[in-house]
Amino acid sequence: MAEKAVGAEEFVPSRAGLPGLRKAAHDCRGCPLYQDATDTVFGEGPSDASVVLVGEQPGDREDREGHPFVGPAGRLLDRALEEAGIDREAVYITNAVKHFKWKPAPRGKRRIHQTPSRTEVVACRPWLLAELDVIEPEVVVVLGATAAKSVMGPSFTLTKHRGERLEPPEGIAGQAIVPTVHPSAVLRAPDRDEAYEAFVTDLRAVAAKGHRARS
Repeated sequence: MAEKAVGAEEFVPSRAGLPGLRKAAHDCRGCPLYQDATDTVFGEGPSDASVVLVGEQPGDREDREGHPFVGPAGRLLDRALEEAGIDREAVYITNAVKHFKWKPAPRGKRRIHQTPSRTEVVACRPWLLAELDVIEPEVVVVLGATAAKSVMGPSFTLTKHRGERLEPPEGIAGQAIVPTVHPSAVLRAPDRDEAYEAFVTDLRAVAAKGHRARS
């Protein structure tokens, strides 16, 4: 990819709701990732959601289907949200980067996930800011280091602040930020059961604040 990231600012419509943002995002050329992705995978959920979940980027399954968190990590997230008492249908789910970054496997047709660069995260950030501006959530749950750095800044360390309720930085709409791990990290953990329980504990802390939890 020789093309440089220029940023999404010029593609983000002003004063648009979520449907307008979603439509415009499909034409975004703010960074080169669109070239190898099937399509833009925008966030989904109610525009008045009190909780927003922010992941890293779409995976292979998400890229093919056009919806966030529908692969293995998404299924684990669904289960964790239910155990934590949070209704997925009441939350808005999105990613810091809206296109799937990948490289071909040495053999076969499998597409191997690649972590977005800082330049790519910054280029895509205007879409995330626009989503948050529309929703104005009570809490933003950032899932993993890429999402945390996109929201909190490049020097933010997830391991130091996991599970804490933090003040959002300037320019981020929302009342609080809660960082935790990405569900894919739970799937890769040596002790998956222990990692899963810790993840659910973080989500329960969000539900305990009364953010549209199940009764």
